[in-house]
Amino acid sequence: MGRRPTKNLHLPPRMRLKQTSRGKTYYYYDMGGKPRRWKALGGDFVEALRVYADLEQGNRTARALVTFRHVAERYLTDVLPSKAAETRRTNLVQLEKLYMFFDSPPAPLDEIKPIHIRKYLDWRKASPVSANREIALFSHIFNKAREWGATDRPNPCVGVRKHRETGRDVYVGDGLYKAVWEKADLPLREAMDLAYLTGQRPADVLKMDERDVRDGVVWVRQNKTGARLRIEVVGELESLLRQLGLRKATHNPRSTRLVVDEHGRPLGRAALRFRFDRAREAAGIEKDTFQFRDLRAKAGTDKESTDSIREAQALLGHGSVAMTEHYVRKRGARVKPTR
Repeated sequence: MGRRPTKNLHLPPRMRLKQTSRGKTYYYYDMGGKPRRWKALGGDFVEALRVYADLEQGNRTARALVTFRHVAERYLTDVLPSKAAETRRTNLVQLEKLYMFFDSPPAPLDEIKPIHIRKYLDWRKASPVSANREIALFSHIFNKAREWGATDRPNPCVGVRKHRETGRDVYVGDGLYKAVWEKADLPLREAMDLAYLTGQRPADVLKMDERDVRDGVVWVRQNKTGARLRIEVVGELESLLRQLGLRKATHNPRSTRLVVDEHGRPLGRAALRFRFDRAREAAGIEKDTFQFRDLRAKAGTDKESTDSIREAQALLGHGSVAMTEHYVRKRGARVKPTR
């Protein structure tokens, strides 16, 4: 009797996986005998399963052997690398939750029905928004599996009602902003001001670099959408960038990132969150009342109030006015009286 495999345990009996020095994956069938003989099944997992089923000569079909984990792992190698860094990180966290439900024990892909999607949503009801995002990822993986020929079943997510989402409806007033700003350390103050004046997402603010400031504008490419912007270096933004440059001139070694800590090192996401949480707590403000990401909505709303909805749309990098209106509604529509 041969040794039991200790890795790639998701593969069916006698199927083995080997990787070349260049990182390519190939599947083999253990023919047994002495010396042991191997039959190449190719590099496509679904096709390898079809050949495997023929070799086994059983009554199971190749598709019956394909589990959710099988197609999810192909998704990790074929689809995930094309996504933005933050999306990749989030998808990996979401996938761990999906594995807990659909891979313990392994669920054959063709046997996953709408009722199982409903049960997953109920299982994750304590985190309704996260559950909705996880099922959205499941749906995308399943659709890819259909493209790859791993299944011809309809997507089980179709027609299943997700948890209701109300969305975040917060406008940070100037007083609230000032209360946290006054309790913040200098790097956090600079990060808050830069986020508000540019109207960009936290990740895009943290990656802003001195080399992005040229020709009188700040060049921005948003991580989430890939939208490109040129923000004019004028007014308060010009003053802030000058202040940042003066503080950074004293650092050695010196980072080219705009947002740095007291020692000139780039400020990361975790450090930004820690500093903001500490300042907010010192100001006696609840977490739900003010989060760093709310500065983007404040920027868009204030821009619409002083200029126009089109100007706010341009600053935020939105593809449509409707998306910008979602931010503006947090403060309420600006109207004139009857007379």
